[in-house]
Amino acid sequence: MRRNRRVKIVATLGPASAAPEMIERLFIAGVDVFRINLSHSTHDGAKALYNAVRACAARHRHPIGILADLQGPKFRIGNFDAGRVKLTAGSIFKFDRDETLGTGERVFLPHTQIFEAIKPGHSLVLDDGKLRMRVIETSPVQIHAEVTTGGLLASRKGISMPDTLLPISPLTEKDKADLVHALKLGVDWVALSFVQRAEDVHEVRKLIGSRAAIVSKIEKPSAVADLEDVIAASDAIMVARGDLGVEMPVEKVPGLQKKITRLARAAGKPVIIATQMLESMISSPMPTRAEVSDVATAVFDGADAIMLSAESAVGQYPVEAIQMMDKIAIEVEQDPVYEPMLHATQTEPQPTGADAIAAAASAIAGTVKLGAIVCYTATGSTVLRVTRERPGIPVIGLTPIESTARRLSLVWGVQTILTGDPENSSHMVRKACRIAFEEGLVKARDGLVVIAGIPLGSPGATNMVRIAFIDERGAPIAEEV
Repeated sequence: MRRNRRVKIVATLGPASAAPEMIERLFIAGVDVFRINLSHSTHDGAKALYNAVRACAARHRHPIGILADLQGPKFRIGNFDAGRVKLTAGSIFKFDRDETLGTGERVFLPHTQIFEAIKPGHSLVLDDGKLRMRVIETSPVQIHAEVTTGGLLASRKGISMPDTLLPISPLTEKDKADLVHALKLGVDWVALSFVQRAEDVHEVRKLIGSRAAIVSKIEKPSAVADLEDVIAASDAIMVARGDLGVEMPVEKVPGLQKKITRLARAAGKPVIIATQMLESMISSPMPTRAEVSDVATAVFDGADAIMLSAESAVGQYPVEAIQMMDKIAIEVEQDPVYEPMLHATQTEPQPTGADAIAAAASAIAGTVKLGAIVCYTATGSTVLRVTRERPGIPVIGLTPIESTARRLSLVWGVQTILTGDPENSSHMVRKACRIAFEEGLVKARDGLVVIAGIPLGSPGATNMVRIAFIDERGAPIAEEV
């Protein structure tokens, strides 16, 4: 199914969208990748969702990506004797290792890693940012903190430490079990929560290998501090704005979103903008004007994908939310200022031959006014290099490998089609012309630039580039090196 936009849509599955019939409706409405949130899904539930998506893809003969999102470590305080307490700004509150019920002066904190790592001057954020404290004294068994933003604090509320680099793995025992299950199912992408540094991604890479691609969620200030290395270690990046806005001042999030998008694009790594994009559509058939502008900004910035969470998982209008996101994206991409804004920041090619060829192919297509760029690829890397340039014409990814086709469903601007290996360069050009013509991506007399990122009959015969023009039957009229 051909999409009329270049940005991709990720939708989270949940109670409102778990039925196979609803998954099909969401796909038809515009979903390119489905997210399974393992924080809220059992293994049997994840398997049922996985099978429903794969069945939908088979019926429509269209690659659909599946993203499994791991929960990551969660930190919570203990229980209060009264269920909740009221804390006032300026008061001193203590966290300790005493498991007795908490009072208005102290509460149990069952995480030894926090006591080991936190320092005076560090911040504590509780209940998703509703309460804030500043650490004034620490010991191996107690933390004294001054309340800077007071309010009601209830039992078992979450606590986070935005200034503290914790000596823990991004994978809990639950995450490890969920990861094994997700890989056994055959998911295409794994989203990694609680990334603090690039080493966290390398650690998980050792467990995953090449069985799935890794999306690193940027939600911690420590990950922002190590951003370029985290991007380099990852296959894709998610701007997890909800958690990022809790851990950091909310006014910094828009600028960070643009910075992360720009750096990910420069590295040729897909970037997803997530959280609260159309939040009001959980209970309303129409979004707010501010939400529409938020989605539009992500599209103008050249993000690869925009994501819905609760809107499609538990909302009352999941199909309408997808349709709205699709309409916003199409409208933005047709705007006269879209292309200038997309290329407002120059993306320099990486210093490799393959990247130079991909950049040259994009330049050739623009200079000669060609109709499309066609990439033969086995791993998807050739397509990523080309789309990194954000060309103004269709990019067609041809691959013989189904897992590659599904992974590319997350990538900006790519129409991916499964096909066999070409026998040689001439066969490559003929097949590229025919498929592009039959899919309606080009018309007679249009030209194509064709790049081969896979071997063509002889060892080392990769990254070949050809230009061809198409006749009324979809066959090449002429071919140029």
